[in-house]
Amino acid sequence: MNLRIGLDVDGVLADVIQSWLLYNNNVRTNILKSDILEWDFWKRYGIDKFDFYTELSMCWKSWDKIPPTEAGISQASKDLSKIGTVDIVTAREDSTHEDVKKWLKMHDVVFKNYVGVSEGIEKAMLDYDVFIDDSPINAKSMLARQKSVILYSQPWNMHFDDPRAKRISELGMAVDIIGKLRL
Repeated sequence: MNLRIGLDVDGVLADVIQSWLLYNNNVRTNILKSDILEWDFWKRYGIDKFDFYTELSMCWKSWDKIPPTEAGISQASKDLSKIGTVDIVTAREDSTHEDVKKWLKMHDVVFKNYVGVSEGIEKAMLDYDVFIDDSPINAKSMLARQKSVILYSQPWNMHFDDPRAKRISELGMAVDIIGKLRL
């Protein structure tokens, strides 16, 4: 059986929230990444959801300035591709797909297919054996569909404590977890 792995971009590979924070902190109140304690944090700061996602998409126009979440994403993606087929599975506005692909190439991320959906919860309907994601909302939806989930730790998902989701702090940790899963 060929294991199919759905790998998220924002918050797992690309630390796009850092780019958004630089933008936000120039035009609004000062927010630190550690202040973002829930998925829909923008509500707490009086930021409109549409504005937040528009600004996040705008950050992708400067794709070459977006840092990776960690130094080892290239090697981790290579290691993952040795144990299964890795597809990038990302929810985003259509206008940013090409920028994301350029970013993935620049950071030498290994994957077979690039799959874009418009809303994160749509990922759960896709045919993957394992998802690696940072969204607690996506994780809940995936688990409800009996999918295996590896949650990449971020400040906004620390309250998510479903024991069916395995938590990692580095992408390379997913290799061992996937190796132990009974699918």
